[in-house]
This record gives sequence, C-alpha cells and structure tokens, in this order.
Amino acid sequence: MRGSGRLVVLVKPIKPLIIASSLFQSLPTKPTTNFLKMSTIITKASSTDGNNDAAAASHASSAIDFLTLCHSLKVTKRTGWVRRGIENPESIADHMYRMGLMALIALDFPPGVDRNKCVKMAIVHDIAEAIVGDITPADGVPKEEKSRREREALDHMCKLLGGGVRAKEISELWMEYEENSSPEAKLVKDFDKVLFSLPLKNLTHY
Repeated sequence: MRGSGRLVVLVKPIKPLIIASSLFQSLPTKPTTNFLKMSTIITKASSTDGNNDAAAASHASSAIDFLTLCHSLKVTKRTGWVRRGIENPESIADHMYRMGLMALIALDFPPGVDRNKCVKMAIVHDIAEAIVGDITPADGVPKEEKSRREREALDHMCKLLGGGVRAKEISELWMEYEENSSPEAKLVKDFDKVLFSLPLKNLTHY
C-alpha cells in the first residue's frame, strides 16, 4: 500500500515488514514476486535481529537509501574524459565495475594476495564520489582537502547504511586503497593505472 511518499510491502508470513523509500514510488500497487523476494533478501542481509520487525524495517530502509545514493555513480561521467571531449565517456560506476572485472579475471596473482578482497576493493574504491564527484588535479583541490571530503562522504554513506559489518568492511576497504596500505591496495591501484592507459577510443563504445 502507499502513503506519504513511501511504499509499504507486506511479505507473507508477515515478518519481516519492508518499508521501501521513495525509490519505489513508481512500482505497481501489487509488487511482483521478484520484488518481494528482493526486499526480503535486503532485509535479512541488513538486519541484526530477524525477530525484530522494527529493526528489520529500519535496516532495509537504510540499505535502500544507500543504494539510491550510489545511483549517482552510474550517471556521473568521469571528469577527465568529459574535459577531453570523449564521446560517451564512462561513468564512475563503469570504471569501478571494469576494475572489479579486471581483478576477477587477472591471471598470475602475486602469492598471498586475496583476489576476492581485490574485487571488493575495486568495487568500492571510488564510492565516496557518489557525494563529492570525480575530483581531478585540474580542479585545483589540494590532495589533503580531497581526501578530507571523500573521508567525510564515506563516513556519511556508512552511517546511511546503518553501520554494522557491511559498512565497516566498505570503510576498511576504501581506507586501505586510499592509504595504499596492503598488497591488495597496491595491486588494485595498478589496475586503475592500466585502465587509464587503455586507448581512449575504447571509451566511445559505451
């Protein structure tokens, strides 16, 4: 049912109750089976207590708000390519996804380097840009100020997610990459450089 800009979905059995944000305002009055399954999964993944309906609804709402914010990564084009006049430049999400794929398919990983961790790190390494945008050296923002803005943005996003294990993991992965403090971070930064060096003509295929 609808009300006050929110869609409330009851999943049988009644527990858990899903309260979705305005992201789902355009959905039909009767949600599809797939949507109900997805909502239940989000709630179970987010909740720390499956028997607490209020907590489950709150966690589900936080997860959806987080994903809604992350949507800007999909529609924000990378600044460097825009300034170079590249046709159909990649978005921030395009870039993160390609880095994740690179980590997934790369051969001959160095001994002791965790591939799964690299994939996750690649997926979240630019996630703060959902708020601050793609800041480049040409913007004239000092490196320390750029890091401060991104750190604050990341903290906000983790709070929006409701804290917990997943938010902590995202924060730690992002910080490792930012500080280049692990073998995985060093390798993912190398992937970033490789993607940057690919022929610019490839970007017109998006």
